[in-house]
Amino acid sequence: MKRKQESAEVAEDVFKPVLGLSDSPISQPVLRGTVFDQPEPKKLLDLTVIVPARNEEGCLAACLQSLVNQSDEFFKLGCDWELIVVDDHSTDRTAEIARGFAGVTVLEAGVLEPGQSNPVWTGKNNAIWTAARRARGRWLLFTDADTIHEPGKLHRAMHEATRHKVGVLSYSPRQIVSGLWQRSLMPLIFCELALAYPPAKVSDPAERIAAANGQFMLIEREAYRRIGGHAAVSEKVLEDVELAILAKRRKVGLRFRYAEDAVSAHMYRSTAAMIEGWTKNLTLLFDNCLALAVWRVIDILLLTALPVLAVEFWNARIFAHSAQWLIAGWVLALLWVRNLFRFYGRVAKSNFSFLNCAISPLGLPLFIWLLCRSWFQHRIQKRVSWKGREYVA
Repeated sequence: MKRKQESAEVAEDVFKPVLGLSDSPISQPVLRGTVFDQPEPKKLLDLTVIVPARNEEGCLAACLQSLVNQSDEFFKLGCDWELIVVDDHSTDRTAEIARGFAGVTVLEAGVLEPGQSNPVWTGKNNAIWTAARRARGRWLLFTDADTIHEPGKLHRAMHEATRHKVGVLSYSPRQIVSGLWQRSLMPLIFCELALAYPPAKVSDPAERIAAANGQFMLIEREAYRRIGGHAAVSEKVLEDVELAILAKRRKVGLRFRYAEDAVSAHMYRSTAAMIEGWTKNLTLLFDNCLALAVWRVIDILLLTALPVLAVEFWNARIFAHSAQWLIAGWVLALLWVRNLFRFYGRVAKSNFSFLNCAISPLGLPLFIWLLCRSWFQHRIQKRVSWKGREYVA
């Protein structure tokens, strides 16, 4: 009798099937407190939404309003799902704004001591982990404070993940941009991301390539436990991609897609913030930043030099009275047109508007500089900064 009772206790402490896996349980014991440091609630909610926020007074209200508006009689905030904002030691009105929304739980992130180690935590990961350890949802949605969520899309996202039998669903939001530099630079970066991380390959379990967007990551509770939660990527600056890699490695199922129908995001409110953010991320996103920078230099040369040379050849034909110069000029002109189609064909993959794609060549010098700057800070200085904090690269 005692042996049967012990066997029953062990059976309760094994991983249950994660979405997308076989029905047979995984014979790996659950260590209590390895992911969630509280006893499992008797009744789970459908969803926990976690919003880490550090000095986000300019965008947090719009984000929370779009989230609170998801609540209805069939999906009621506080009954069926919960919304947690983690104030990451903001020095502005971030916490005050969050507390102004009924039904929103506001937590304060744990203090990060200078030189804290074993493990080292980034500010965002530490903030998310503060809320994740007490989350009561079957699904956990990690979303940024600069996002706007379309009505009814949280519930549909859970259905989408269930329908595709995945434990991790990540959306790439429609990007909101303002100002010349954002409008010209962002399409260049996002087209490279679309080429480096094709959603179809990312979502294919047979492919090794993995990616996710931390602006919208929906993770099933047991999948999050099996991945190890944000504690498994505590020191990673690019935690979303690292979680996606773990999701594929642990075979919990990963789906990634562009989702302009569900969520939008205004990543950067200023050019300075954009420069700091992409300096932090570009080297981590692309295998060889310097090689990519060289190719973009070639783009500038082809886009500018070919038409100039064509005009010079046409002018030479006028003075030399030779058809050869005329033919050479037209060959160069045709090569320029072909290169123009190739360039804009790539940029169109960014999913930005026609106007933003059209002016994207203006952002090439800034893109090249950011690629080199990111490489230098990561590979030479081995330090990057973000929102008033420095991290070892």
